[in-house]
Amino acid sequence: MNEFVYLYRRPGPPVTPQQKQDAMEKYQTWFKDLEARGHLLQYGQPLDPKAGRVVRDKGGSISDGPYAETKDIVVGFSIVKAENLDEAVALAKTCPIFDQGGMVEVRPVLKM
Repeated sequence: MNEFVYLYRRPGPPVTPQQKQDAMEKYQTWFKDLEARGHLLQYGQPLDPKAGRVVRDKGGSISDGPYAETKDIVVGFSIVKAENLDEAVALAKTCPIFDQGGMVEVRPVLKM
């Protein structure tokens, strides 16, 4: 099995408390399913959408982040295991983030 990072990107958070609750329930169900099938190594970790910096070079060129110049913000990540990239992508296709207009970036973890 290989490891993959899922980077969750979304244009903005759910608006109402009910939308937040509904989204959280969908994610919990999805993570439990991945875990039961032996694919989840680390649960989705949320990232603070209002804090962070982007370090652009060794000279210390820094801009406020996270990635304010983009329309989709990385809101969290998970680590999963799958046989290959195709399987990791297939698993990502079931993520509830798509209900919120988001996307999942699937990145292989290199074995060092």
